[in-house]
Amino acid sequence: MPVSERALELAMTAAQAAADKKAQDIVVIDVGDQLYITDAFVIASASNDRQVVAIVDAVEEALLNLPEKAKPVRREGERQGRWVLLDYVDIVVHIQHAEEREFYALDKLWKDCPMIPFVDRDLADAEAS
Repeated sequence: MPVSERALELAMTAAQAAADKKAQDIVVIDVGDQLYITDAFVIASASNDRQVVAIVDAVEEALLNLPEKAKPVRREGERQGRWVLLDYVDIVVHIQHAEEREFYALDKLWKDCPMIPFVDRDLADAEAS
């Protein structure tokens, strides 16, 4: 089953918010056919603990500012600032310190699932100029 419009809106908004805070290696994965509990994962990396927290704050703020506000139903890992998981039911956002990203390799774990293209609007605007 393809990702719902709501899940796609949430995922793209979360990915852009992460990009705005200089997150690296942002990917959006359609896990809907493999998991019945969510439609998509958004995965992003940060180079330090402080940046992880800043990205998490930006994602939460961006999703709260949507016309249909979204709040996470669950939040895990915030104290450590190494891997924070935000569960929005339709999507799950993983913000990981680069070391955790490499070690846990969620991208490889879910490699059989389709990727949803994400292009940072700032990069797209720069290329269009």
